Amino acid sequence: MLVLSLGKKTMTEKEIYTKLETIIRDYLPEDVSIESIKPESDLTKELNINSSHLVDIVLDVEDAFNIALSNEDMEQLRTVGDTVRIIESKTKA
Repeated sequence: MLVLSLGKKTMTEKEIYTKLETIIRDYLPEDVSIESIKPESDLTKELNINSSHLVDIVLDVEDAFNIALSNEDMEQLRTVGDTVRIIESKTKA
């Protein structure tokens, strides 16, 4: 029996951030500029992302990074930086 081990490339924080930023851009309201996306930006308060779009972002993140986010993870999604850290921990697991 032949078993192949495919090493999973770990993404850097910058790569995760760049990919996440692309996802978030699609859900920004018209009155919020792309330049507003920063690690410290609050997803709902500063970026004005509504709850239904937040769910869409979570689903897109799960697909894009091939991870599953638990309810506990989603409760911790406050800022863009929080999201990067959660993705980073999930992709390294």
